[in-house]
Amino acid sequence: MAQHFSLAACDVVGFDLDHTLCRYNLPESAPLIYNSFAQFLVREKGYDKELLTVTPEHWDFCCKGLALDLEEGNFIKLADNGTVLRASHGTRMMAPEEVAEEFGRKEWKYFMSDVGMACRSGKYYFYDNYFDLPGALLCARVVDSLTKNNGQKAFDFWKDIVAGIQHNYRMSAFKENCGIYFPEIKRDPGRYLHSCPESVKKWLWQLKNAGKILMLITSSHSDYCRLLCKHILGNDFADLFDIVITNALKPGFFSHLPTQRPFRTLENDEEQEALPSLDKPGWYSQGNAVHLYELLKKMTGKPEPKVVYFGDSMHSDIFPARHYSNWETVLILEELKGDRNGKPEDSEPQEKKGKYEGQKTKPLNSLSKKWGSFFVDSISGLKNTEDSLVYTWSCKRISTYSTIAIPSIEAIAELPLDYKFTSFSSNNSKTAGYYPDPPVVLSNDETLTNK
Repeated sequence: MAQHFSLAACDVVGFDLDHTLCRYNLPESAPLIYNSFAQFLVREKGYDKELLTVTPEHWDFCCKGLALDLEEGNFIKLADNGTVLRASHGTRMMAPEEVAEEFGRKEWKYFMSDVGMACRSGKYYFYDNYFDLPGALLCARVVDSLTKNNGQKAFDFWKDIVAGIQHNYRMSAFKENCGIYFPEIKRDPGRYLHSCPESVKKWLWQLKNAGKILMLITSSHSDYCRLLCKHILGNDFADLFDIVITNALKPGFFSHLPTQRPFRTLENDEEQEALPSLDKPGWYSQGNAVHLYELLKKMTGKPEPKVVYFGDSMHSDIFPARHYSNWETVLILEELKGDRNGKPEDSEPQEKKGKYEGQKTKPLNSLSKKWGSFFVDSISGLKNTEDSLVYTWSCKRISTYSTIAIPSIEAIAELPLDYKFTSFSSNNSKTAGYYPDPPVVLSNDETLTNK
């Protein structure tokens, strides 16, 4: 990949939807997601009613980049070399001595330094996006409850979490008004969603008018996608995008080689017959990056059209698009806002302030006191001196698989399309690709070590 990156050099610009083009009002959306699971566990699976009560302090537990050991109930934060920096059992944070005794200085048992380490398996789950994070808090509190009430040491609650996902978020849930989440979003979308700023709308049309092919690739289902896009972009949103792919089932959209899922046509938001190939632009469901790229070749008239993809999830967007499809990747990283003095940048529109009472939830993009920085940490058990700081595994993946990382699309919307961003591949830098600035904790790059 080149030292510099420019949108002007790209033929195709693709976007994820949730938390990328569509930004959520996190202090409102996080409790809604939490409740959608907690209510299900209590009412349908008989879990303790304590799970339904969440205090503002509880939200400090949420931090991107944590892994949950599904059998032991431990949450862990990994260093770039796979060793454990911090850990908790449920919500109870382990002392440095306990971490050292439990995990030692060796790699975490499920860690694989190559690309073979999935974010999800039968043994562990990585939390890497804002839709997942309320589930991390819920699972931690489930561990607390089962430990306290049942004395459990081995855990088997994950099947109930999966059942909660199926109940609230299955393909038909939006149409059937099933569960808690979709009915509430439909009832008051303005409470949970930020409209796209005018600068972003103009920027999208600027890309379109410059001859770029615009794509939307989302794992959300067609009916929910339509609601989101109408709210954030307006009723003419479909005119912007040449290709819309819903229920894309990422990361499998990119990674299921050589047995790709076929694209399916849609009728009234219902999936229809499978297509042997993708022959024309339009609105589709499922599919795969290989067939899509063949269509992009045809549409651009180029043997190797250059594609950039914007997304917020390392697991579903950035890693697979780069690793399997060799696309340029732009990571939307709201932690870049929350990095300044541990306080999130004021990203809420003025007219929303004070509209919804009781907004006490800690924004998920702000610094967790329990888990520390998303980007770096001190080696557990050592005094927190500058020379003991190491990169987190999450931070390493950003510089490895992202072309650049930005706090939001709005942050680049007023730049000219031929603006040359410095990419992470520039001198293999850990910080070069952050725009407009690297996180404060990485600004003093030379004090960090790879241990």
